[in-house]
Amino acid sequence: MKITFFDIENWREIGATLSRNKTRTMLTAFGIFWGTAMLAMLLGGEKGLERKLRSNFDGFATNFAMVDPGRRSMSYQGFNKGSSWIMTTHDAENLRRGIPEISAVAECEEINDVNVTNGLKSTTAYIRGISPEYFDVFLPDLYYGRFINETDEAASHKVCVLGKQISEKIYGTESPVGKYVSLGGIYYRVVGMAGQTSEVQIRGSKVDEQVLLPMSTMRRSFNLGDNIGGLMILFRDKVSPTSLQSRVERILRTRHPIHPDDHNAVFFFDISEQFAMVDHLFDGVTLLALFVGVSSLVAGIIGVGNIMWVIVKERTNEIGIRRAIGAKPADIVTQILSEGVALTFVSGVAGISFATAVLAVASRTVGPGFDLTFANAMAIVVTFLILGTAAGFVPAIKAMKIKPIEAINDR
Repeated sequence: MKITFFDIENWREIGATLSRNKTRTMLTAFGIFWGTAMLAMLLGGEKGLERKLRSNFDGFATNFAMVDPGRRSMSYQGFNKGSSWIMTTHDAENLRRGIPEISAVAECEEINDVNVTNGLKSTTAYIRGISPEYFDVFLPDLYYGRFINETDEAASHKVCVLGKQISEKIYGTESPVGKYVSLGGIYYRVVGMAGQTSEVQIRGSKVDEQVLLPMSTMRRSFNLGDNIGGLMILFRDKVSPTSLQSRVERILRTRHPIHPDDHNAVFFFDISEQFAMVDHLFDGVTLLALFVGVSSLVAGIIGVGNIMWVIVKERTNEIGIRRAIGAKPADIVTQILSEGVALTFVSGVAGISFATAVLAVASRTVGPGFDLTFANAMAIVVTFLILGTAAGFVPAIKAMKIKPIEAINDR
């Protein structure tokens, strides 16, 4: 009497055996189902949450720092504690020349609540002057036209890029490109409309709420001279901005009366540390998801092992008769393992299917990215098949060792 893993009669018998005690089988199957579903949902959900959070940084370089003038925390050369200082375009040039690890230095200046009008409709906006390097650090979404370029900066062109929200308040849904708007009484030609999908605000507001001007144009229009509000410094790959903070501060002190030990006078914010924090956060979330999911799955597999023990105990007489009429030990092992694997496989696939459906709903309601990758699904399948086989192995060995005469006497 030879039993093979792919024998149809063998699988019919498995079904009959598992259906003898439906309550016990269903409870065990639910344990595997829920453990597998938990693992699949946690893995897919964790990736979705990570993608959702990282989307807030879309368009941003990951290796830059914001540098602004702060207030002195120490009196120095006639300047009192608490006094401020002003950064200039010369600071940007000195940093470009003095630190080879710097890839780009973007100059910025902001003015709040400037009146914006096309003669028919008006609103107030956040005006930001930028140098072309700004787009090396942060690249917004461009809906119409183009961004400010080096030619605009060099020639101080009176051009601007409207934020999406500002453009819609003045021009509605039509393209503003080629039209003119007045900013504080001075007219500029609109060359583009931009916005951002992320919620992260750089220097106080989103691009949607701003009007972007060439830095040189803004300095002339608003009589700023060489003054700028701050810098956005992009560092070369694999260079930590924080490791160069002291060099940045030292170069700034060469042109401004700041005490050598005053580390509060220069505001230095390393954005790369925020990205590293997100990476560490999701490393921990991934480990937690794996721990919880695998623990739930293992609990279900232990249930499979228990039910196999009970089945072997209940079928001791039947196994003995099989041995007596010619069944080999390997046939008995195959039979018991098949029952454990069948229960595990059906319950596990049902769990993955349920998790996939839940993640699909999450993708439609929360946002894309909540899905179970094929690689993760296959890894879960292989895991529960291995564990299911292992759970049935010890009971199978016990069944293999049953001797016909002992089984008959046990009856």
